[in-house]
Amino acid sequence: MLRITAATLCTYCPRIRLLLPPSAAASNVTSQNKRLENQHTVDSLYELSVDIRKVRKFKGWVLSESSAYVSETADLLRDMGADTTAIARILETHPEAVLCRPGDVAAQRDLWVSVCPNKRELMSIIEKFPASFFTLTHHSNQRANILYLQSLRLNKRIIGKLMASAPQSFSRPVESNQEVIHTLRETYLDLGGDEGNLRVWLQKLLSQNPYILLRPAEAWRDSLGFLREQGFSTEELLSLVSSLRASIAELQPEAMRQALAYIEGALACSQDELKQTVIRCPAILYYSLPTLAARFQGLMDVGVSMEQVKKSPNVLELTTQIVLYRIQKLASYGYDVRSGSLDFIVGTKKDFEMSYGKLHLRQQRPLFNPVAPLRSAEE
Repeated sequence: MLRITAATLCTYCPRIRLLLPPSAAASNVTSQNKRLENQHTVDSLYELSVDIRKVRKFKGWVLSESSAYVSETADLLRDMGADTTAIARILETHPEAVLCRPGDVAAQRDLWVSVCPNKRELMSIIEKFPASFFTLTHHSNQRANILYLQSLRLNKRIIGKLMASAPQSFSRPVESNQEVIHTLRETYLDLGGDEGNLRVWLQKLLSQNPYILLRPAEAWRDSLGFLREQGFSTEELLSLVSSLRASIAELQPEAMRQALAYIEGALACSQDELKQTVIRCPAILYYSLPTLAARFQGLMDVGVSMEQVKKSPNVLELTTQIVLYRIQKLASYGYDVRSGSLDFIVGTKKDFEMSYGKLHLRQQRPLFNPVAPLRSAEE
């Protein structure tokens, strides 16, 4: 009888454990993890409606730290405008926040306020990027980098976006970012850019690619040097740099060489035609050779001609699945892409919806015959 009762209790243990408060359930969890949880931390998070089980699953070590500042962190977030739901969500996503000393968090808040127009926008950033805000190391580097970017008269929102999306670029010494910015400035001016538009150009690059400052200056020089060797003019290079959203620094010369060689052979084009193709579709430079080959072959398989691809190279930006879907969608409205232009299927989803929407209207609208007799509504 005793054995049966014990077996029955063991069977229902998981169910009972779920009904217990975190303070009672902690003993079972900690015995498995071999580290005692800080009961005060667990209870404090529980009072803030934080999902303790989620924290245990992904960041359980936080609950075992001897020092934690749960209520202080919640008060600071509340002071910045966070409601109860937002606080719980932030601490579930990034529970390490409760290990930060309140004085350090307050200093971090003051630093971020200098690049955020208001507390509401700051809280929006913290909710999306809590790890960026609560990374309190290299505080002096963060401040130095902010002051440097502010000296360039960059928009506050762009600096804030950089801090949120690429916090690593603010943690390193300011000299590293100064070197990259100097290289970008030299590149822009060497390619014929106007000094008066430099700030706007920089802001555009940084907003489009927050990780640009993490790329070494040499990468820019190598990529641009390779493209110069291919015969691109300074004006064409400036257009490519702007179109590629600064990802040109992430490209390897050898990978670009392979992509260009493949496109030249697949489209049977001359050097001048190849350059024009790249200018019209810069994405060719950063797609891998297998990706380009698969997409081009996919187009050939559905009956698209090489000449059509040459006229609309942007079609290579679309996956084969998207191309097939759009071709079938247009066919349902009576438009055969194989005998027409590929311009109808290129572009974003919104562009395509506008294109087939126009075809649908054209199909529905009757042609007006000026010599046909007029009929009244009653007839």
